[in-house]
Amino acid sequence: MALQLVWFKRDLRVKDHQPLQQALLRGPVLPLYVVEPELWQQPDASERQWLFCRESLLDLRLALAQLGQPLLVRTGDVLEVFERAHRQFGLDGLWSHEETGNGWTYQRDQRVARWCRQHGIPWKEIPQFGVIRRLRSRNRWAKRWEAQMAEPITPSPLGLPSIEGIEAGLIPERPHPALAADPCPHRQSGGRSMALLELNDFLEHRAPGYARSISSPNTAFTGCSRLSAYLTWGCLSMREVIQTSRGFSGRGISSFESRLHWHCHFIQKLEAQPAIEFEDFHPFMRGLRRADDQRLAAWAEGRTGVPFVDACMRALRAHGWINFRMRAMLMSFASYHLWLPWRDSGLHLARQFVDYEPGIHWSQCQMQSGSTAINTVRVYNPIKQGQDHDLKGAFIRTWLPELHLVPDVYVHEPWKLSMAAQRQAGLELGVDYPLPMVEPALAAREAKQRIWAIRERSGFSAIADGIQQRHGSRRSGLSPMGSGRRRRRRNPAPDDSQQLTLDL
Repeated sequence: MALQLVWFKRDLRVKDHQPLQQALLRGPVLPLYVVEPELWQQPDASERQWLFCRESLLDLRLALAQLGQPLLVRTGDVLEVFERAHRQFGLDGLWSHEETGNGWTYQRDQRVARWCRQHGIPWKEIPQFGVIRRLRSRNRWAKRWEAQMAEPITPSPLGLPSIEGIEAGLIPERPHPALAADPCPHRQSGGRSMALLELNDFLEHRAPGYARSISSPNTAFTGCSRLSAYLTWGCLSMREVIQTSRGFSGRGISSFESRLHWHCHFIQKLEAQPAIEFEDFHPFMRGLRRADDQRLAAWAEGRTGVPFVDACMRALRAHGWINFRMRAMLMSFASYHLWLPWRDSGLHLARQFVDYEPGIHWSQCQMQSGSTAINTVRVYNPIKQGQDHDLKGAFIRTWLPELHLVPDVYVHEPWKLSMAAQRQAGLELGVDYPLPMVEPALAAREAKQRIWAIRERSGFSAIADGIQQRHGSRRSGLSPMGSGRRRRRRNPAPDDSQQLTLDL
């Protein structure tokens, strides 16, 4: 009995799943997910991500079982699993969605492609997002994205032929015994059922206030759509979210949809240039920063001595999510104020994010570190960000209870407290809460000087123009070469169209 093998990866749903639908047209289908221990040993993987994935797999298994054939789960190397399936059944075809994942999954997919060619098994990969494989030019990319989002949604199958004599297999508690424990008490739950509840709640109740809520961490946890993890793991399809949201109207919906567009725009960068996960877009920026384990650990643990930075990091550790402006600030502080390599700080953030999407993540790590060369040098002022978005310090006090009694006027800069004021607040700086690792204004000024010195070197702009040609958005109406030769701006105004793109 020859079968069509449908390989689920980060597309854990049955609705709008074209590989499943098309495979069914050609014969009996074996739906399979492979738990790959080596994937979960990569430095960007974490237990919080696996637990969300596991919950989504349990939900998917139930949905497939109700159609007649539960999800098969096997643990091990994917080629060994495919080899056993081929020997047992004689596979007629392999079906999956295209995946723009990390470097490990890219190499794994290359191995799968070679195996399929060697065994004469056609492997049909179907786009999942508005990301175009082997794209030659970004011109008209937005129109192609719109056309793809407008395609009809593939309905859930009416049923799946049951394949007798096959054990469904356990969905393990842990994908690898060495995966570190990772407490995340406020993490979202995985699965399509939860995704649909979140989508409906957002569109029906929270969307009108979306644009007003996304910037401050005091409002973003409930004001954002909170769909990013469900899109990352494919519990919802991008097309499904777009078309469902277009049944509603208002400024919030319009703002939300623009961020869905940017979601795919950034993934397209990694699809076009997988190396950006590991090396700077612009060669002049390579080797600029040096690793510092002590600074990295203090930043990762929320003890830099800058309250708004530390509160954001501690909230992220507890939730597995934080709004995009705060993500950008955390990355900016690590890259500029602490002068840490973006790859080092980026790996920590990747593990913290339940919604870790490599294409978005690594593009943004470089963008917020000044390494893309096509974006404004944007150094976030963590004091001003705190005052703008948490003026009274409510968010800071939630996550830094040691500052609970510090007066509002000092809560963003507690190092300005006199010894008497510290005693009154029940606080000893350097003991109960650290003094700042750097003086924020001085560190920012020095970082800007270093970056601008590189940008003014001969040949920098010519290379930047090439990066813009390859990766720059055309949606704004700028010419492909429109931002390569930028004028020097010491204190640029924030560009919110790029800062706030991913507050899903």
